[in-house]
Amino acid sequence: MATGIRKDPYANFSFLVEIGGLIAGGFSEVSGLQAETETEEYREGGVNEYVHKLPKITKHTNLTLKRGITDSDVFWKWHRDVISGKIERKNGSVILLDAAGNEKWRWNFSQAYPVKWNGPELKAESNTIAVETIELTHHGLTKG
Repeated sequence: MATGIRKDPYANFSFLVEIGGLIAGGFSEVSGLQAETETEEYREGGVNEYVHKLPKITKHTNLTLKRGITDSDVFWKWHRDVISGKIERKNGSVILLDAAGNEKWRWNFSQAYPVKWNGPELKAESNTIAVETIELTHHGLTKG
């Protein structure tokens, strides 16, 4: 019986976010690593078994980054600059690590800038961490 190399899936809690070439701090959640290709249906005369589906444009959803609020107000300032018309686009990456802390997957995004910033929900009776959310639009994802 031949033995193969075991390929366990990577944990979804071990990742880094890099923006502008620098690790941007600890994030509790990243979502929006998604690409979807739209299709257009084309019906061919005499073909009744199926409809052709032709590819159109591929869209990438916005990236949503969540982290506990710290003394760093980098994302707040970056979004405030966008609001005032000073748009600074930055490249970045979401980096998935294995159990030993080695980089295994890297999704690169390009020309990103913030389009939404959410502050924490403040509740006096709660013991949860105050979380800020930043949403970035970008020009697409590549695997690095």
